[in-house]
Amino acid sequence: MNIQDIPGIQEVHSLVAKAKIAQEKLAYYSQQEIDRIIAAMAKAGTDADEYLARMAAGETGLGRVESKTAKNRFSVTEVAQSILNLKTVGIIGYDEVQHCYEIAEPVGIIAAIIPMTNPTSTAMFKSLISIKARNVVIFAPHPKAVHCTAEAVKILHDAAVAAGAPANCLQCVTQVSLNITQELMTHPDVDFILATGGPGLVKAAYQSGKPAIGVGQGNAPVYIDRSAAISYAARCIIESKTFDYGTVCSSEQSLVVDQPVYEPLIAELKKLKAYVLSEEEVHKVSAYAVVEDHMNPSVVGQPAYQVAKQSGVQVPQDTTVLLAPIQGVGSQYPLSHEVLCPLLAVYQVENWQQGCERCLELLHLEGAGHTIVVHATNPDIILEFGLKKPVSRILVNAPSSQGGVGLATGLLPSMTLGCGTSGGNITSDNISAKHLMNIKRVTAIRPDFKLWPNQPISPELTQIQLFNDPSLLRYPLADLHTPAQPKTSAALTPPVTLAQPQIGSSEGKTTPTPQIQSSRTDSSAKPIEKKDPWPVHSYPSPALERFRDIHWP
Repeated sequence: MNIQDIPGIQEVHSLVAKAKIAQEKLAYYSQQEIDRIIAAMAKAGTDADEYLARMAAGETGLGRVESKTAKNRFSVTEVAQSILNLKTVGIIGYDEVQHCYEIAEPVGIIAAIIPMTNPTSTAMFKSLISIKARNVVIFAPHPKAVHCTAEAVKILHDAAVAAGAPANCLQCVTQVSLNITQELMTHPDVDFILATGGPGLVKAAYQSGKPAIGVGQGNAPVYIDRSAAISYAARCIIESKTFDYGTVCSSEQSLVVDQPVYEPLIAELKKLKAYVLSEEEVHKVSAYAVVEDHMNPSVVGQPAYQVAKQSGVQVPQDTTVLLAPIQGVGSQYPLSHEVLCPLLAVYQVENWQQGCERCLELLHLEGAGHTIVVHATNPDIILEFGLKKPVSRILVNAPSSQGGVGLATGLLPSMTLGCGTSGGNITSDNISAKHLMNIKRVTAIRPDFKLWPNQPISPELTQIQLFNDPSLLRYPLADLHTPAQPKTSAALTPPVTLAQPQIGSSEGKTTPTPQIQSSRTDSSAKPIEKKDPWPVHSYPSPALERFRDIHWP
């Protein structure tokens, strides 16, 4: 710990103490009170969407104001609408078949990590889904986005308190460093971590010892098939990659183009003011944009013209996207890595099979579990990519930046995208309020379950059947204490199947008590029959051919 971190650490402890008081109150709010608070927060966020966008763009130097305004509006209006009818208080469900009630409980105090690329939109999104599930939040912003994040939190906090929420239900750390963020995540009274940011911070969240939801790294490839609507695909690509200058983690990173439509696609992209780099220019941009297999922070969220200029390449000032034709994947081809700016690697493939392999190479390099885009009208091609790619989101004929978060698709609106086990995450979902609840289940005994007859326990229950392959020798329990005894594995003999009497009935009292087989050494004992009295039923998954019967819209 550095001496400079001491004020920030003191701030963390003070915020947690206040959050603990607020959590004790918020946990007992009714569903009506919570929904009223959410509505007030959403209105306040909508009213401040452009103000916060300008503040974020000015402080971070990243992205476009109009795109950040759209992200802010999406993060409050669309997200609030998506959780409007979600029950998060008291009994939230009842299973009539299993006779089981489900009761929602808040997870508690949440530490929310906020990235520099989407600071205000992510802060407002996490505020809404956390309060909806009756959790208070302490935000840890990126050091280069402290003021805009704190302002977004303040606006929603004030609206929530005015609608009846407890004071300090939303708070923000203002003295930030990696050590201070780690102090927040490891604080004993913090119950849960919701981490959106770079791989280092997400890894630290998982290593904190607290339950955590993190995100995986993006590197979304786009396959353009010969059956695609080329002009439409080009529009999707340009609109997505210029949206906030490519800072959304689900944005396109590379184009994998089927050979018959390669030239037509490039022509359409040029019409939309994309610039195709020469081989020499590709080397210059690659050397600047990616350093030691990691994107250069200086290019993040910058316009195409600025990225080219910083790389020593002259392009028209109104260039929308830089296109870099390359031949491979890996360290020798730096632009096969994720770069969050209007820059796209471009590959040409002979058919969809080669396209499939190229996309897999890219995802195995970076971005496993995240997102892939397919532009095609052939349903067989779409299904092949859907079934065989290690990603959580397969977007069909859609802009990836807006599609991955649920703005342009039917996915759950979210600014935190889980990547499943392929991406090192606990879930592959778009994160929302439903992930920030503990669910208790109240259930009773099944009607068809019968208790065993009331009989005294046999003395032979003190002995156990032991198997020592391959000889299947049997030993008394007492012999287990012999020092020279070899290690063995124990297996219980299942209880005898009985006709179960009604409780309280005298019928069945003479039925032998279910018991463990005697393990006394007996040379005349019959060999143990290898039989599984409790067979495990397997459920074969449907044949892949059945998936081909699906009719896509």
